[in-house]
Amino acid sequence: MLPKKNRLTHRKDFDNTFKDGKGAFSDTLGIKFIKNNLENSRFGIVVSNKISKKAVTRNKIKRQIREAIHKNITEIKKGLDIMIICRPGIDKKEFQEIEQIIVQIFKKIKLI
Repeated sequence: MLPKKNRLTHRKDFDNTFKDGKGAFSDTLGIKFIKNNLENSRFGIVVSNKISKKAVTRNKIKRQIREAIHKNITEIKKGLDIMIICRPGIDKKEFQEIEQIIVQIFKKIKLI
């Protein structure tokens, strides 16, 4: 689990990141980010009902993404709000594949 200081919690922060943030997308994941003028980065994860109608599956995906972020949090740049948007097909991926995709996108947009 990510510490409270590393979580996006308010709807306003999600909306601001989604509307004004820059981003990069792969076939199964998308990342949008914006500066937050804080000393640490905050993360939000969006898994919609389009991915799966079952809450168990959506929550499993969120846990896997949080763990991938937790493993790499020391390498990620500070002072950003980062939103991870899941796309259809992510539910068929294993944890190692999800972690690899996240790191790959972070490197592509120079967040690592």
